[in-house]
Amino acid sequence: MSDQCIFCEIIRGESPASFTHQDDTVVAFMDVQPITHGHMLVAPREHAVLMADLDETAAMRTFRVARRLAAIARHTLGATGINLFVADGEVAFQDVPHFHVHVIPRYPKDGFGLTFPPTYDRPPARAQLDSIAAAIRGAGAPTTA
Repeated sequence: MSDQCIFCEIIRGESPASFTHQDDTVVAFMDVQPITHGHMLVAPREHAVLMADLDETAAMRTFRVARRLAAIARHTLGATGINLFVADGEVAFQDVPHFHVHVIPRYPKDGFGLTFPPTYDRPPARAQLDSIAAAIRGAGAPTTA
């Protein structure tokens, strides 16, 4: 854990939180600045700033808990959709330097949306996509047969 991390303070019990889940690896609590009704944060107890800094077991457990809480939000809160969101790095809008998954329940006309860049309407050529895919495969990304 980190001495300067608000999530680590919450995990240590030094800052208040409204918990929705706690186990030996992962905690989940209500976001204090919720995007929608029921917005939760799921974080590993282990301090890791980025997803790549976290061991695979803790990362997968974090996503399993997020998935379960998403199902509970649908059933309990009446959400008709869910966004699972990870902001991995400052340029990706990460504002707390502790890896976490947002569980954002969605409701009709809830006001939350995504803005796409102007280039979204002009997809790249297949050759460019193939080139990028080859570079990723060449770097050791797992593939399926």
